[in-house]
Amino acid sequence: MENKDIPYKIYLEENEMPKYWYNVRADMKKKPAPLLNPGTHQPMSAADLAPVFCEELIQQELDNDTRYYPIPQEIRDFYKMYRPSPLVRAYCLEEKLGTPAKIYYKFEGNNTSGSHKLNSAIAQAYYAKKQGLKGVTTETGAGQWGTALSMACSYFDLDCKVYMVKVSYEQKPFRREVMRVYGASVTPSPSETTQIGKKILSEHPGTGGSLGCAISEAVEVAVSNPGYRYVLGSVLNQVLLHQSIIGVETKTALDKYGITPDIIIGCAGGGSNLGGLISPFMGEKLRGEKDYRIIAVEPASCPSFTRGVYAYDFADTGMVCPLAKMYTLGSDFIPAPNHAGGLRYHGMSPILSELYDEGLMEAVSVTQTKVFEAAEQFARVEGILPAPESSHAIRVAIDEALKCKETGEEKTIVFGLTGTGYFDLVAYEKFHNGEMTDYIPTDEELAKYRAKLPQID
Repeated sequence: MENKDIPYKIYLEENEMPKYWYNVRADMKKKPAPLLNPGTHQPMSAADLAPVFCEELIQQELDNDTRYYPIPQEIRDFYKMYRPSPLVRAYCLEEKLGTPAKIYYKFEGNNTSGSHKLNSAIAQAYYAKKQGLKGVTTETGAGQWGTALSMACSYFDLDCKVYMVKVSYEQKPFRREVMRVYGASVTPSPSETTQIGKKILSEHPGTGGSLGCAISEAVEVAVSNPGYRYVLGSVLNQVLLHQSIIGVETKTALDKYGITPDIIIGCAGGGSNLGGLISPFMGEKLRGEKDYRIIAVEPASCPSFTRGVYAYDFADTGMVCPLAKMYTLGSDFIPAPNHAGGLRYHGMSPILSELYDEGLMEAVSVTQTKVFEAAEQFARVEGILPAPESSHAIRVAIDEALKCKETGEEKTIVFGLTGTGYFDLVAYEKFHNGEMTDYIPTDEELAKYRAKLPQID
């Protein structure tokens, strides 16, 4: 198909917006390992999880068999504010690179939260409201998830308590203020407001925090306050289920024009965006219907896939959450403060970890100066300032397109543009001023954290 036959932006009609979330676990021959009770090391039951999570979300978390979940009408009505989101052909980037590759990106930044996170935030807020809860607690890294959840809670009139990774809290005051606009309380983590926060600060004075730290604090607050539950923006099975709307829309748009991607690329921190984008394509791969090359891109400063180990580990630094089998650097691992963006989690989604362990997808790590070079190159030709997280995928999409230039192959590349970078200008400033450095943990550092992994029989 010639370039002129494909529109610049592929929009789906409102009636083409998915009515179902797709659960990739239903097509996995080897299911993700179950969450374990940190005390007994036995699989967590719904009753075990009830003090922490919303009831219906627990059912979604534990369900490995239901392939399609109907999206409640109330959630679909909210989705209509910004969905279906566009699938964009990067004609200008292709021309600038001089590549025969065809590059598409699924743009999730066309809502006030600025990212894909709203897809799951509104679902989790809906189920919390349906259960009759007073409010929810959560953590946020770069701030996209906290912003999205504050919007969703405002919509359903729920209280929202956000623990924001301290380094991001300080670097992104405007993201913090958007959360407050929507009524959320925002606390830098680790903090003196929780027992776990105090413990972490005593052991790591002056730390900039991590998602693992913030998770611990948010969980402590949720279980200590009647009428509250904890919600999470990544990693969990339920989150990847909600985010599957990204991939289902992408595939529907590509199918509409008879386009089959060769390579699908997504940034990977905890796995929400990547898991959502690849889910229907991975389903076809698992069922033996089609094959795709799927690439997860993570920061070299927090390389869970590429340098972590596949083992049971605590999901949080405070070691109060269930144990999850995942690719992990160790729950004590805290990325360097100069690491830009929200990909600061020590582990990876159990679903994605299992798929990666089976060789069904690849993973690469990239340094942040190379990421920001790609971000700037993209912004100058495509007209969108990308989030640092998204720019990890942009970096590898450009690299793959340049390989096509060398070989003459006309591959079709699809990547997830998870959000915009307008609240990330401190990081862009550091890049422009030459103050950004490429921190890469040493083998000795990582070995120290691996040595603390829990021993599971």
